[in-house]
Amino acid sequence: MAKAQARHILVDSEEKCGQLKNEIAEGADFAEVAKQHSSCPSGQRGGDLGEFSPGQMVREFDEVVFSADLNTVQGPVKTQFGYHLIEVTSRTD
Repeated sequence: MAKAQARHILVDSEEKCGQLKNEIAEGADFAEVAKQHSSCPSGQRGGDLGEFSPGQMVREFDEVVFSADLNTVQGPVKTQFGYHLIEVTSRTD
């Protein structure tokens, strides 16, 4: 069964999500940005969500995690929780 490891940053607006994505693109450390800005408890771990399988996360999140290029920041991705930046760090089929 497919598995992935990812980290994310959760914020309440698409605008804020875009600003943080730009900061990361300009060299800011993803984990530090997550610690400072993510409203998800995983933010304290640099946004690390650990390993999970398809169906364990909400659909919009899963679609990105199981299709996006590795180690590339994706987003903003809108879910019922807010707006996410997602970085897939590993994936197995």
